[in-house]
Amino acid sequence: QVQLQESGPGLVKPSQTLSLTCTVSGGSITTNVYGWSWIRQPPGKGLEWMGAIAYSGSTYYSPSLKSRTSISRDTSKNQLTLQLSSVTPEDTAVYYCARAYSWGRYDYWGQGTQVTVSS
Repeated sequence: QVQLQESGPGLVKPSQTLSLTCTVSGGSITTNVYGWSWIRQPPGKGLEWMGAIAYSGSTYYSPSLKSRTSISRDTSKNQLTLQLSSVTPEDTAVYYCARAYSWGRYDYWGQGTQVTVSS
């Protein structure tokens, strides 16, 4: 059973960089076919795909967030990392990591972590 667990600070100040980690167990992040996405949901809004890293290490980003987003991985720890720079209160959201078995199709999700951007 694949499990994903997000972790990171729950509160970030405006203009700082948000950094989150997704720890994956029960499966390798380098397994062929699968991709690993970061998705967020602001309060009262729908899900927003932020970006992804493929099993190969290739990265893909939402055009609207590309200039501020970086996704990386640590294969030795089976972890993914999301960094979002220059945050504003509009970046307040629940952040999820998820495994994609096909583009835009997810079979495993983390429980999500709330991040609030506030001074």
